[in-house]
Amino acid sequence: MIKVLKTLIVDDNRLNRDTLKELFRRHFPEMVIEEASSGEEATRKVESFAPNLIVMDIRLPDVSGLELTKKVKITNPDVKVLILTGHHYPEYKEAATQYGADGFLVKGGSSKEIIAMVESFFPKTEEGLTIK
Repeated sequence: MIKVLKTLIVDDNRLNRDTLKELFRRHFPEMVIEEASSGEEATRKVESFAPNLIVMDIRLPDVSGLELTKKVKITNPDVKVLILTGHHYPEYKEAATQYGADGFLVKGGSSKEIIAMVESFFPKTEEGLTIK
């Protein structure tokens, strides 16, 4: 089934959010993007916006991105969650998996890695992205 990919970018750093939005708009023009700068704002937007994909910073000012991932996955198990962090610690990746994240990438890596991760969640077809 093909429909619009709705993405929520959760990061307290505006530059990081803007960079991701620009990247996604260039590679996925059909994507609808919302953003949140805190866990509280993200929780509200998950309910009102119903994203298919959440790209989440591991550290937020009011809650751990891991805790928020766990909470989101309990109520929205089909949402894909990609955790981003500025720290490349193996224990962070392991924790992200334990808390239910579908992917884990280090900030500052290749934009190709982020695009490839999104495409692995939602493969492209001639009609657009495949979203279940």
